[in-house]
Amino acid sequence: MRLTIGSTVPDYELPDHTNTTRRLSEIQGQDPMILMLARGHYCPKENQQQLEVAALQPKIRVAYTQVVTITTDEPRGAQEFRDAVGARWPFLADPGRLVQRDLDIQEYTDPYNDPMVPHTLVLEPGLVVHSVYNGYWFWGRPSAADLWRDLREVTRAIRPDWDLSSPGLRDAWESGDRTAFFGWGPGR
Repeated sequence: MRLTIGSTVPDYELPDHTNTTRRLSEIQGQDPMILMLARGHYCPKENQQQLEVAALQPKIRVAYTQVVTITTDEPRGAQEFRDAVGARWPFLADPGRLVQRDLDIQEYTDPYNDPMVPHTLVLEPGLVVHSVYNGYWFWGRPSAADLWRDLREVTRAIRPDWDLSSPGLRDAWESGDRTAFFGWGPGR
């Protein structure tokens, strides 16, 4: 599978940092998601990116956005990586390199560690790829501004109540129809 805009990421089921099996779609729910495919804890570029996203956690949380890191570390290493950067989101462990092989993103220039070429994906609900960043070189990784822009676009597209002045929204609210309003409709 190629990581391209509009493609769907496979619904991987992997152990998290506590060794609990988690499925990407269950973590995502109906929210936008940042998915980081990481080399592993040993990479200073990885640590820097995870630290930057961790600094955004308060904003990400109030924006109803999910974050997941998939690393080639064992679950214990994923826990240590997560703790070291102060992350509160799940770190999924893929020491068997399932994701690396499935997405054909082996970083062949590092045969010793056999990592994935790091990628950051912004996903629409349903694990649909909205944007792809190839982070082999650090500047290929998204900045906070890049993520903010991408997540604004995704959220605007999936939240009917993005603009409360949209025609019909006030009438729906006043009639008691809350289905178009986040937090009020089914599933929230």
